[in-house]
Amino acid sequence: MKVLARLILIFTCIMAGDSRADEEVSGPASVDELKIRIAQLLEEHDVPSVGIALVDADGEDWVGSLGLADREREVPADADTLYRIGSTSKMFVALAVLRLLEQGRLSLDDRLVDLAPEIEFENPWAATDPVRLVHLLEHTTGWDDIHLPEFAHNDPTPVTLREALDFHPHSRTSRWKPGTRMSYCNAGPPVAAYIVEKTTGLDFEEYVQYNLFDPLGMETATYRLDDVVREKGATLYSRGKPQDYWHISKRPSGAINASPRDMANFLGLFLRRGMVEDWPLVSKESLARMERAESTNGARAGLEVGYGLANYSSVHEHWIYREHGGGVLGGLTELAYLPEAGLGHVIMINSDDSRAFNEISDLVRDYETAHLAKPVVAGDVAPTAAGRVLEGYYYPINPRQQIGYFISRIFSIQTLRFEDHRLARKPAFGGDPVFYLPRDDARYASEKTGRISLVGTTDPLAGEVVHYGSTVLKPVSSVRVWLQWAIAGLWGLFVLSAILFGPVWLVRWLLGRLPPGGPIRVRLWPLLAALSVVAFLVLGAVGMIDPFDRLGSPTAVSTGLLIASVLFVVFSVLGVLCVLGTRNGPVNRAVWWHSAAASALNLVVAAYLFAHGIIGVATWA
Repeated sequence: MKVLARLILIFTCIMAGDSRADEEVSGPASVDELKIRIAQLLEEHDVPSVGIALVDADGEDWVGSLGLADREREVPADADTLYRIGSTSKMFVALAVLRLLEQGRLSLDDRLVDLAPEIEFENPWAATDPVRLVHLLEHTTGWDDIHLPEFAHNDPTPVTLREALDFHPHSRTSRWKPGTRMSYCNAGPPVAAYIVEKTTGLDFEEYVQYNLFDPLGMETATYRLDDVVREKGATLYSRGKPQDYWHISKRPSGAINASPRDMANFLGLFLRRGMVEDWPLVSKESLARMERAESTNGARAGLEVGYGLANYSSVHEHWIYREHGGGVLGGLTELAYLPEAGLGHVIMINSDDSRAFNEISDLVRDYETAHLAKPVVAGDVAPTAAGRVLEGYYYPINPRQQIGYFISRIFSIQTLRFEDHRLARKPAFGGDPVFYLPRDDARYASEKTGRISLVGTTDPLAGEVVHYGSTVLKPVSSVRVWLQWAIAGLWGLFVLSAILFGPVWLVRWLLGRLPPGGPIRVRLWPLLAALSVVAFLVLGAVGMIDPFDRLGSPTAVSTGLLIASVLFVVFSVLGVLCVLGTRNGPVNRAVWWHSAAASALNLVVAAYLFAHGIIGVATWA
């Protein structure tokens, strides 16, 4: 099977032309060379296949595939192989809404409670800051991303969009005022798609078929598992294993199957600025709005990059792409383009190897930008005293999923520091700095692109904050940062030490060298607390191998996580009570102090985890 894959790649590359493998070049100089180097990456990372569409102002540069669509049946991939495009599907929701906006049937400022009062959601600030249509598309509702049961829902029957939205609506609660912070959420676009259904009287999939797929010539694109997908669909591979088809219940967020040929036609819509042949499918003004973020405090403060209407920005060297990516179990996709240059690409692989995917993307972008003139970036402006107030430590305050915030709050700390006239933003735990040039006290341009990419502004709940891209940072004192790190580090050491001492204590007890009572209990509770932490981590790792099946419903793994977290609290409390009760007892002083410190740290960590909803966590809830 692998031999056949190699032969297909080698044959494709030979037909493409000379590899120039001996030359050291920064990027592919031709499509022929690009094919060869992508084929090499597929082989290096053991990726079954890739679908590619390269399009420019003159038409299609390359539309096709390399590798095997199905390894077991040894089916070569081609221009008509269907891949899962994941969240790139959200772009069709935005385009559907934009068409209705142009017809005067909707407005981005329409309130969700007026458009679809039957859809369940919560917004504590509804009276002053209602959820609006624009917030659904720019991910500024403040909602948590959909929960595991929603991801895990895999009903193959044609569940209606309303039924999908009624299933487990608990994630749709605004955590901050809508229209202030961006946080990616797979619930917003399906609600917008439901509004399209109500407005037009058509199922959303039917509306997209008649108004987008058909006019664009996307002849095989579909949201569902149909006969064409069964025949031409690429088998998806996660960790090298073939995956069953995922019937995504909230289909508008990520269910589309499409071929490189389909996606080349779709990409052309953006390069032709809304035109299909000689008539506008959407206006160029609508596309410009799609590419512009407006509904965050950062955007209102002058941020020139970020997430628009299902369309976000990314930087490659000196160029800002507009794009949307997507990922499902066993598949990754990227549609990206440079509006000013009139060129772009689509990349789709039937693997979830993100490293391979990113390397392919970089190759394609190097090829596309090789002959483009670098943007002229205005010179340095000395930072003002008011601007230097930004210096310090920061932590993020707009988590995508609240359940993981207890980690990012401590370990996603970033620093802002001025180096000469440049503002450097750097993750505290590794990573290269990103440099910005001051434009005034609160706005900073990317050193590479010249676009305003970081701004200081005020959040109505958090006070002074910094926005860059789609991230919101709040300043935090260095004392608090180092105290958090110190507690986390010491706690980790005491957990490890309790586990390492455990076998020693066990041997001494078996040999009768540990007297009963306090000397045993004072050692036991910190050890059991440490073992509950290990159990939690192991169960979490096992669950993440297949999170939908193992964590999306009550299973031995997910129930074990809940029990382990509760036991940690129980053993932490018993440990503190035990050290208090044995402080004057016949216990080795070094052991007592070790247990006292371990139990105290356990209790502090338990309180922190409880405050963030980790104690008693039910991943299926």
